[in-house]
Amino acid sequence: MTTKSLMPGSIHRDLCAVLSLLFTLLIAPVAAAQTIYVMDSGDTVRVTVFGEPDLSGEFKVDAMGRLNLALIGPIDVRNLTTDQARQKIHDAYLDGYLRHPDIAVEIIAFRPFFIMGEVNQPGSYDYVPGMNVLNAIAVGGGLTYRGDENDIEILRGHDASRVIIPATLATIVMPGDIVRVAERYF
Repeated sequence: MTTKSLMPGSIHRDLCAVLSLLFTLLIAPVAAAQTIYVMDSGDTVRVTVFGEPDLSGEFKVDAMGRLNLALIGPIDVRNLTTDQARQKIHDAYLDGYLRHPDIAVEIIAFRPFFIMGEVNQPGSYDYVPGMNVLNAIAVGGGLTYRGDENDIEILRGHDASRVIIPATLATIVMPGDIVRVAERYF
């Protein structure tokens, strides 16, 4: 009769597998969702209407979150991904202007991010894709002697929809974010 005994190594291996699965199912989608980029005021976008060079060009998203395009006028793109904006522009041109519009939309310049609080050079800085809080602090001249790397917040969103996200040095920074570094007291 053969019995199978549980050995400490197999328990450890099973525990690691379960934790890895939980991370994949629970934590990873949150991190991925955090990096989905939506357009807002200050972004510069290239809209290409293939076969129609007069309708193509580089456009800045205005303060109202719109792109002002030839023939179709202002199109609201605030909080849209480039693919959603492409579809919206496609549908607008299809509605009486072009028979088979083939549209491409790409971000060519991101809006800036802001850093404030206990950094040596608070202000507005150009966004670099893949940036995290540590990069943002470095761009802002590093922490002051009172800066608390364990008390950082990101303000994300636009006015009424703005949310406060507790952050670590590894938290992703997005264009338009406000990174706030608090003061430590001791």
